[in-house]
Amino acid sequence: MPASFNHTIVASKDRAQSARFYRELLEAAEAPSWGVFTNIQLSDGVLLQFAEPPVEIQMQHYAFLVDDELFDRAYARLCERGVVHWADPQMRRPGEINNEHGGRGVYFKDPSGHAIEVLTRPYL
Repeated sequence: MPASFNHTIVASKDRAQSARFYRELLEAAEAPSWGVFTNIQLSDGVLLQFAEPPVEIQMQHYAFLVDDELFDRAYARLCERGVVHWADPQMRRPGEINNEHGGRGVYFKDPSGHAIEVLTRPYL
């Protein structure tokens, strides 16, 4: 069997708040949670496990490929909630989206400070 991505742990200041943020933004399904993890499942089966580590959280970058319709809904949610966002990862174009790689993209931070990207076309 070829390798595929199965799950990752997302360090969170508040695991329930972070899981809810991603679940609502990405329209992801709740998944059974256990122990120190609050889980959601993406449509391709990838599990995001949110946990509150006993150490300072280092920023990570997570990029989510979505279709145009979900991008529109997710972007509307960001704007409705007043989430600061940028068209570029350098944060030089606030309040905008980009039209890179034949699609659209937006950058913002999640409740724990991770750099999130939502895009409609893959880079490759």
